[in-house]
Amino acid sequence: MGNTAVNSNIKPYKGRLTKEDATHLLKRTMFGARQVDVAVFTGKKANDALEILLNTPEDLPAPPVNNYNDDKYTDEEIPPGQTWITASKQSGMNGGKRKNSLRSWWTGLMLAQKPTLREKMTLFWHNHFSTEMNKVDNAFFSYKQNMLLRQSALGNFKEMVRAITTDPAMLKYLNGNNNVKKAPDENYGRELQELFTVGKGPGSHYNEDDVKAAARVLTGFRIENKVLPEAHGLFDPKRHDETDKIFSSFYNNTVIKGRKGDEGSGEFDDMLDMIMAQEEVSRFICRKLYRFFIYHNIDSATEKNIITPLARTFRKHNYDIKPVLAELLCSNHFFDRNNRGCQIKSPVDFCIGLCREFNISFPGDEDYIQQYSLWYTIHNTAAVQQQSIGDPPNVAGWQAYYQVPQFDKIWINSDTLPKRNRFTDKIVTSGFAKDKKKIIVDVIAFLQTFANPANPDALIGECIQRLYTVPLSDTEKQHIKEGILLSGLQGMMSDHYWTDAFTQLKDEANNENRKDVTEKLKRLFQYLMNLPQYQLC
Repeated sequence: MGNTAVNSNIKPYKGRLTKEDATHLLKRTMFGARQVDVAVFTGKKANDALEILLNTPEDLPAPPVNNYNDDKYTDEEIPPGQTWITASKQSGMNGGKRKNSLRSWWTGLMLAQKPTLREKMTLFWHNHFSTEMNKVDNAFFSYKQNMLLRQSALGNFKEMVRAITTDPAMLKYLNGNNNVKKAPDENYGRELQELFTVGKGPGSHYNEDDVKAAARVLTGFRIENKVLPEAHGLFDPKRHDETDKIFSSFYNNTVIKGRKGDEGSGEFDDMLDMIMAQEEVSRFICRKLYRFFIYHNIDSATEKNIITPLARTFRKHNYDIKPVLAELLCSNHFFDRNNRGCQIKSPVDFCIGLCREFNISFPGDEDYIQQYSLWYTIHNTAAVQQQSIGDPPNVAGWQAYYQVPQFDKIWINSDTLPKRNRFTDKIVTSGFAKDKKKIIVDVIAFLQTFANPANPDALIGECIQRLYTVPLSDTEKQHIKEGILLSGLQGMMSDHYWTDAFTQLKDEANNENRKDVTEKLKRLFQYLMNLPQYQLC
């Protein structure tokens, strides 16, 4: 599937959402489409669905905890099960363990997400304002940045840029902490324009002198972290370049007057106003949102009919994010059938979405050691498939979101596809264990949530509706039925064989039948998740 020659517009999608519409919306805006959520969204108008996704009240998540004490290491400052974000000290040993705790915690939040856009947008902004946890090398800084992105994810873009500029993790990652008047560091000043605001699109014409001028504006910001939990970015006037900064014709030859003392921090506000006055900022961000939520290719028609009006909305609302998301995700264009099943799932979408759609149960907070360990298993599974949350490959983020012409095709190759298949095979068959806790697809319990699992055609049809966004042919469905659900029969195959076998599950003493049905269901889900269609959303 692809969206070639999609001519649908940005006008609101009329009518009420079908189950198929709701599934498409949730697979794109959340990690997987759970049937309990599909049921809630089916029958709603698109704007009412977006009201839920954008405006459902949410409490801030409880912070990550010390799950890492073992026979080789004990955190003397933080008791087991207590949060380490209050710690005043960091060492090489506890630093690494706390980073792993943070990765597990974030995975757990995605697995347990409510029906809102916040988790998906937190990942979007993590890729946009990319920092690498291993290079920041401070778990508290990375936690603080995650909370910044999480709280700002559906807020105001301009304010987010302002906050991320003085965020400790960003100050460290892009050398803002070392940017002083005697030796201005151009790293953040460059990425602020190239990757975070103006971009490299056709309307972006800033130059090297603008990078140098931006670096001088930003001199003086540094990290204050004498007490770790209170670490923050601050402005140090002694480190600031107080001379005037002159920008190019792209910025209307703006001159930012140099200021002395604490007033020097106001130069950044002036520069941010100057940058945000450029229309290309709104177009750049809207293109990134389009590629994240709809499709990688933006042709001239899409630029004119979708990106341009979206960017206009972005500017009209002073860079508030919600109006843009509402307009895009409520549109005829988003719900166009040619825009379904045209994305390859990212590894995070693939792994988290599977766990959520199959209702896989993880240990509760009382078993936090096993809980964090099994969350980390899911994190690592996505990481070996080339998407390690917390550690994008570089400041530009993951290549699949920007690399022309491959884009999301990068996710699938001769190394990653077998790893995806091994993960789906194992989660269905033997599962993943920590001590006496295990995560596994309970195929019998899963089928109890189906409308008519005793009917093999209805069962296969509902599997396809839940797991895929593209159809399977009748020939393929017949092959699945005969080759899996009705396999092992002598002579004429008949649907009543499966119906009888499934109905007899009520007889718990019939172990042979339960084993046979269970094995067939495992084979069914293994087969379905190894097909190319399962890679799409």
